[in-house]
Amino acid sequence: MKSLCYALLCLAPLVATASNDISKVNSSIHVEAGQSVGDVESVNGSIHVDDAATTENVNTVNGSISIGNQATVGKINTVNGGIGVGEQSKAGSIETVNGTLKVGAGSQIANGVSAVNGSISLAKGVTVAGKLQNVNGKMTLEAAHVGAGIETTNGDIDIRAGSRVQGGIVVEKPHGNWFGSKRKPPTIVIGPDAIVEGELRFEQPVTLYVSNRAKTGAISGATAIPFSGDAPPSLEQAHESVER
Repeated sequence: MKSLCYALLCLAPLVATASNDISKVNSSIHVEAGQSVGDVESVNGSIHVDDAATTENVNTVNGSISIGNQATVGKINTVNGGIGVGEQSKAGSIETVNGTLKVGAGSQIANGVSAVNGSISLAKGVTVAGKLQNVNGKMTLEAAHVGAGIETTNGDIDIRAGSRVQGGIVVEKPHGNWFGSKRKPPTIVIGPDAIVEGELRFEQPVTLYVSNRAKTGAISGATAIPFSGDAPPSLEQAHESVER
């Protein structure tokens, strides 16, 4: 986040350095299709990187970030705002504090993907080499690969058919009484033909469903509820009601 702090201190309306960096305050930034630039930074504004563009790090404080298809970017960071990455793109890492994260089919993330308050969705064929983590919000893998484990405190996890997670799963115990005693336990689903390598460790009560066609490591802190079909019956009914 050092680059964000620098942007706040400099307060320059527009800076284009010799390395082709772009920096704005109180304004959005648009990197056009096929363009190649350096770091892209805004203080209060959204950032949109078009298809097949190339940038270094992409940072904003208050604003969303949208990365197109087949783009190549460095680290992607925002404090307050969602992040969307298109299909077949490459990024160094993705991080937000408050916002939803969505990564399109076939994209590759070289390090981790994290949010504090926000859902995370990985489409088919996405590879995250690092850790997938949040505190609050559902995490969904659609035939995706995570290389260094999944961690959450209060989020549901839906690992769907054909996904692979290396490094296990950890659901941490909430600190203090911030979440309250009557909150709903997280729901964890390991779908058919999904693989979770490493320990599944649950430091608080969870509802854990594991397909009879899935493979997992050792489970501690919870008892798995087996199911057949694409999803547990209660979740299938929920999906059907949404589709109607």
